[in-house]
Amino acid sequence: MSLTLDHLVIAVADLDAAFADYSRLGFTVIRGGEHQNGVTHNVLVVLEDGAYLELIAFKKPEPGNRWSDVYHRAGEGFLDHALLPGDIDADVKAAQARGLDIADPVAGGRFRPDGARLDWKTARAPGSDVPFLCGDVTPRSLRVQEGDVRRHDNGITGVASVTVAVRDVEASRARYAALLGAGADAPVVEAEILGSPARAATLPLGPRTTVTLASPAGTDGALAEALARRGEGPVAAVFRGPTAGDLDPSLTHGAHLSVTAG
Repeated sequence: MSLTLDHLVIAVADLDAAFADYSRLGFTVIRGGEHQNGVTHNVLVVLEDGAYLELIAFKKPEPGNRWSDVYHRAGEGFLDHALLPGDIDADVKAAQARGLDIADPVAGGRFRPDGARLDWKTARAPGSDVPFLCGDVTPRSLRVQEGDVRRHDNGITGVASVTVAVRDVEASRARYAALLGAGADAPVVEAEILGSPARAATLPLGPRTTVTLASPAGTDGALAEALARRGEGPVAAVFRGPTAGDLDPSLTHGAHLSVTAG
């Protein structure tokens, strides 16, 4: 099984406000629960293609944790993205053999509001230009619910693409390719990203999603600003839905989200 997009992580200041705002955007939002560390809790938007948005809020700072540091420095917005492995232990060993400095999997989990305990393993590389892996120990359907929660009034069905801000496109392409086992030869092209000139390379994440690694060509513009404020990581996502356009930025809590028709 190839690695596919599991979820996008968006930091929010107030979980109830985020729940209300994403509901106003036409999403079906569900309560995720509290993580076992007691520091964070979340709500989720699960899409038909199986990927989801994690809107996460901090109950208290956790100095030294990258997500906490980014949020408490830069505020609401994207924190990270995760890929779904087939066998996380085997996939990590394969990525390590290809030269990626990814650590061995560690245990994690959270409690759902109904009391169900979810367990998983995650594996991370030290650089935030590449995603972490999130592999389920308990059934994924407990973590990523199925059924009516995946249907949304706005008609959005999945994630078409994710854009990741990076400092060095060639270096990040090599690291991403080591994680995926593919994409090392993805061409680097001149592109416009968030209205700014950039150098970019696009790699596949499964059959219907792509990731674009983008490095700003200068020090001005939204891409360069995001890289300076939040560090390397996701800066934008495009959904598949019935009507193309940007989602209302006053409701997305710092995340640049748009829709492509299809």
